[in-house]
Amino acid sequence: MPKLNKEIYDVAIIGTGPAGLTAAIYASRADLSVVMFEGSLPGGQLTQTSEVENYPGFREGVNGFMLIDDMRHQALRFGAEIHFAIVTEVELEGRPYTVTLDDGTTFEARTLVVASGARPRKLGLESETLFWGAGVSSCATCDGAFFRDREVAVIGGGDSAMEEATFLTKFASKVTIIHRRDDLRASAIMQKRAMDNPKVEFLWSHEVVDIYGEAEGRVKDVKGLKVKDRKTGEVRDFPVDGLFLGIGHIPNTDLFTGKLDTDDEGYLVTAPDSTQTSVPGVFAVGDVQDKVFRQAITAAGTGCMGALEAERFLADLEDEEAAAAQ
Repeated sequence: MPKLNKEIYDVAIIGTGPAGLTAAIYASRADLSVVMFEGSLPGGQLTQTSEVENYPGFREGVNGFMLIDDMRHQALRFGAEIHFAIVTEVELEGRPYTVTLDDGTTFEARTLVVASGARPRKLGLESETLFWGAGVSSCATCDGAFFRDREVAVIGGGDSAMEEATFLTKFASKVTIIHRRDDLRASAIMQKRAMDNPKVEFLWSHEVVDIYGEAEGRVKDVKGLKVKDRKTGEVRDFPVDGLFLGIGHIPNTDLFTGKLDTDDEGYLVTAPDSTQTSVPGVFAVGDVQDKVFRQAITAAGTGCMGALEAERFLADLEDEEAAAAQ
């Protein structure tokens, strides 16, 4: 039989990246009872980033795992309860909302903050996993500065790939866009920006089938790619210093299918200038609702917003309940 945690929490948070942890810090510091569930990747994508140089407050940069660990301990210091567990089901039809974990335990909360994030769409190569965060990335804004005066490749043919490639030209000496087809899906203006940039070249009708380099212990260094000509089948080496994936992200919203409104890409829809979802008292923060910026600092910002909105929602709820009791 499923076990029910008897306490009804003020706020339940699904996900422990910068968005979820910031929400936990703000909500618990406001003297709300907070329970958080870490999921299959505690700390989110940031824990897989070896060096974060664009998060304010760190002169020399900070290790992504350490940044998340500090946030986690800060949330714990203010009283947040954090569980290393995977949420398998949510019930949103009536308050309190119910969250069910993979061991059958259920928790109840008056509000819910969804910070389950998004995951980059990947190629599925073993070498991609080996070099992830050490020469292979899905975020030019995060990692582009590490490739100053070096040659890199970008995979993709949509707006994301064109944007990644154009941004990388600020640092890299050469950027090659590798695309499976002979034409791009990107909008005309994004195509033009990439094609007009003298640092950008295109490798048409090719796909990456492997990534090679040095990988001894913690020292990992990409040296190049194995690329396959989709017309001839020929596989050859393509030397580069880094690879960026521009093939999109997948929001982690399977739990909320049919329960919360999503857009055509699966991202949770929130009200304008708000983190409020289609269900009152349920808020979405971070990459699960942000497909534009996808930065640690913007995720933290929406986490703050979600916590403040949850606090106000609970205050309004108490006023309504008090008025109804009179």
